[in-house]
Amino acid sequence: MFDESDLLPISGLQHLLFCERQWGLIHLESAWAANRLTAEGDELHSKTDSGLSGTVGEIVVARSLDLRCLRLGLSGRADVVEFHGAERIPFPVEYKHGKSKRADCDRVQLCAQALCLEEMTGKAVPCGALFYATPRRRESVEFTAELRVTTEAAAARMHALWREGLTPPPVKFPGCKSCSLLDLCQPDALGSKTAASSYVRHLLADIDRET
Repeated sequence: MFDESDLLPISGLQHLLFCERQWGLIHLESAWAANRLTAEGDELHSKTDSGLSGTVGEIVVARSLDLRCLRLGLSGRADVVEFHGAERIPFPVEYKHGKSKRADCDRVQLCAQALCLEEMTGKAVPCGALFYATPRRRESVEFTAELRVTTEAAAARMHALWREGLTPPPVKFPGCKSCSLLDLCQPDALGSKTAASSYVRHLLADIDRET
């Protein structure tokens, strides 16, 4: 169990799974830069940040709901949580710009919200949804055992990096071109230096083994 002062943001899980260096720049170095994609995301979330609750038929809807999970050391805010049925089963809904991704970064972020809700309410949260702005429709997400394990592992990894306090080195991949932190990250320049340093370390290790 973590103390309140040790909780890390749920949103960091999405950054971490997209790119550990991006996570480090944002959460360790407090670096940020906006681009078209981040601006679209801010506009989309502004529509859910009223903090007002209401009802849609028999569903109770809570917006901007604060969350926490002491077991995993996470805290954050859900865009929307619907409470379904007579037992008011929580159903988290996360709003995302763009379209659905093959990678699990968005689904892990949503699953972390579900784990928070389970700890807070004592009720099982079997599923939720991601709302993507480009197709303007929901994608259902089942919180399977596999997704829960991935989410818990990501939370543990995030805390390990936080304790280490060092921003991971750059690793260039196709997602770099859409990252608002590309100019700060400099994967082309720093990535080659990282590769060279790694080569030297391995070379020295080989020499030590031979002597």
